[in-house]
Amino acid sequence: MAASDRPAGPGRAGHAGGGSADGLLRASLSAVAPGTQLRDGLERILRGNTGGLIVLGVDRTVESLCTGGFVLDVEFTATRLRELCKLDGAVIVDRDITKIVRAGVQLVPDASIPTEETGTRHRTAQRVSIQTGFPVVSVSQSMRLIALYVDGQRRVLEDSGAILSRANQALATLERYKLRFDEVAGTLSALEIEDLVTVRDVAAVAQRLEMVRRIAAEIAEYVVELGTDGRLLSLQLDELIAGVEPERQLIVRDYLPESAAGGAEAAGGGAGGKRSRRVGTALAELDALTHAELLELPIVARALGHGASPEALDGAVSPRGFRLLAKVPRLPGLVIDRLVDHFGGLQKLLAASVDDLQAVDGVGETRARSVREGLSRLAESSILERYV
Repeated sequence: MAASDRPAGPGRAGHAGGGSADGLLRASLSAVAPGTQLRDGLERILRGNTGGLIVLGVDRTVESLCTGGFVLDVEFTATRLRELCKLDGAVIVDRDITKIVRAGVQLVPDASIPTEETGTRHRTAQRVSIQTGFPVVSVSQSMRLIALYVDGQRRVLEDSGAILSRANQALATLERYKLRFDEVAGTLSALEIEDLVTVRDVAAVAQRLEMVRRIAAEIAEYVVELGTDGRLLSLQLDELIAGVEPERQLIVRDYLPESAAGGAEAAGGGAGGKRSRRVGTALAELDALTHAELLELPIVARALGHGASPEALDGAVSPRGFRLLAKVPRLPGLVIDRLVDHFGGLQKLLAASVDDLQAVDGVGETRARSVREGLSRLAESSILERYV
């Protein structure tokens, strides 16, 4: 495999650009996914009924843990990795997995680092991953499994068939949840046209959105683990979640109360900047909800800045119009913001004439007619979908 064809190296925890622990785990899983030279080499080791210990990165800390062995600095290939793991020692590769730096070395990590592993190879792998910050792969000869250690966490690499089976189950669940989300989102659109929206309706849509996002995130992890075997799954996932993230932001922008910012706004930030900070806070609060909390509409409503009492859930709310305007073809985001700021709410937008719309900066006669016709068509289709 040419260097340009290789996946990005997993990096090192704590180094600039190394990313968070989750990011490092994701990058490490990608580096050992099916279709990569490294995974091919690991499977060759298993088929050869031998073990192996491979450190995915090298620096002064790694060098300080190495004793004995050979300095090689040769191009990485699956066959070389397989042959070098026959030696009684670890193999050190560079972080981009393009070079085998050393082989046959004994790793001597700090013995005071706690570990729950019992086998010598696995104990060493976990301690080295913690001490150096680099991912370490351990291939067990007796148990016939490949374990990846990232910052002390252990992840057993499974066969693609087992991962695909779970991924397909999750994909079927995502399809059902996406269908349910489309239903409640369509109902919300009709209620917006009639100005009959309650906090409960908004919370129900936000709840379904979060459920879809979380299942999609789980499937995305499977895609990373599957490597080249997950290409079809990736295409299906992309098709199902297209537009979900923008819809989530539009819901929050439409229904976040003006008072939701409280005293946390920074002085002098401007209305647009303050609104963006409030939207970001609400999205973060939704993301932080546990699975149990997400099932409770009052808690979802509270994350959106509304009251959580039964009376508050049944309280009427009116959208600002971001969500419906985003469905009008070829309407730039900046113009949408100006329209919302000018009219202040969806009902006034729906009642606006072409001349009223032209009063907004950046909206000429052609665009005003396009907005007027687009909103009228959306209103008609939303009502028809609900009642027909």
